[in-house]
Amino acid sequence: MHHLNERQLSFFHLRTGEKLKTAYWADGHYLDDGLSEINHLLRDFRQNEVAAMDPLLLDQLFSIQRILANSDTIQVISGYRTEKTNNMLVQQKRGAVKNSFHTLGRAIDLNIAGVALKDLREAALLLRAGGVGYYPRSQFIHLDTGPVRTW
Repeated sequence: MHHLNERQLSFFHLRTGEKLKTAYWADGHYLDDGLSEINHLLRDFRQNEVAAMDPLLLDQLFSIQRILANSDTIQVISGYRTEKTNNMLVQQKRGAVKNSFHTLGRAIDLNIAGVALKDLREAALLLRAGGVGYYPRSQFIHLDTGPVRTW
């Protein structure tokens, strides 16, 4: 069933190779099926643990794509992370921090093929909706639903 008033996102997880295109919101409310599909794709694939992602994070992604007039596939580097995975990444000095918003299901590391990373960052900053980290060497931005800040 296609709704006129619907928010859809497409994902490709660069680490697992999984793809997903789904509506997660329609006619004024979040859709449980869409949310659970997205939660599964954004799971901690190292521990194979699924967590509820913050729907506001999905709204941020949707809004960024509207700003960019781009509905291409969001390429995911990292979504939810268990404490165990996060601590491992902290120890490996992989740019992870303790008490990361990733461990709360409130962060995503991403890029969009064909969109300049600096343009993606600019669109995220325009929202003033949470944290925006810029990692040009690794080719992704970090987005979260925490306090507005940038690095």
